[in-house]
Amino acid sequence: MTKPKLYYFAIRGLGELLRQLFALAEVEYEDVRIWKEWEEFKGKTPFGKMPVLEVDGKMIPQSFAIARYIATKHGLAGKTPFEAAWVDALADQWKDFHNEFQKFFYPVIGFGKGDLEELKKAHGIPERDKFFPIIEKQLKNTNSGFLVGSSVTWVDALIAEQVEQISTKVPGFLDGFPEVLKHSAKIHAIPQLAKYIQHRNATEVQPTYA
Repeated sequence: MTKPKLYYFAIRGLGELLRQLFALAEVEYEDVRIWKEWEEFKGKTPFGKMPVLEVDGKMIPQSFAIARYIATKHGLAGKTPFEAAWVDALADQWKDFHNEFQKFFYPVIGFGKGDLEELKKAHGIPERDKFFPIIEKQLKNTNSGFLVGSSVTWVDALIAEQVEQISTKVPGFLDGFPEVLKHSAKIHAIPQLAKYIQHRNATEVQPTYA
C-alpha cells in the first residue's frame, strides 16, 4: 500500500484540518502543495475542487468526507455511533457558522474586500455569538476537555484550528469564551499535533486585523 497523497493549495485553509488529522494519527502521507499547476490539475479532480485525498490511486473529494475517512480509519471519529453522530453534528454546526463568518474573516486574512468594521458588525460578531456559546456549553457538558466523549476527535481539531486562526488574526475577539480558548490550547498541546504545528511547512503570509 502506497502513502496517501493529500492535494491542496500552499495555504492552511481547508487542507489544514486534514494535515493535522494525519499528524494526530501519526500516519505518513504525501503533502502535495498545488499552486501554479492548479489549472492543469483541476481537470483530474472528481469535482474540480481541492482538497483531494488519493488513496491507492483512487481520489476522495470534499474536506469533510476526507476528514471522516481519516478519522474513522484511525480512531478519531468517536468511540460509539452516538459519539460519531455528535462529532458530525458539531462539524455541521461549524459549517453553518463558517458559511456566514467567512464574509468577515476572509477579508480579514486577505481573501476578499470590504470595510472590516462593517463586516465585523454584520457577520463577525453575530455569527460568533451564535456559534461559540454552543461550543462553550458542549465543553462544560462533557467536562473532559474534549467536545465529544473523553478523547480527541476530528471535530476538536477542526474547531481548535479555527479558534487559533481567529485569535491570531483578530486579537481579543474570542476573549468572552474562555472554555473555547482553553480547548484550543489543549488540542494544540497534544504532543504529536504540537510537533506538527511547530514544524509545519510555511504557508502564505496573511495580514493581521487589529
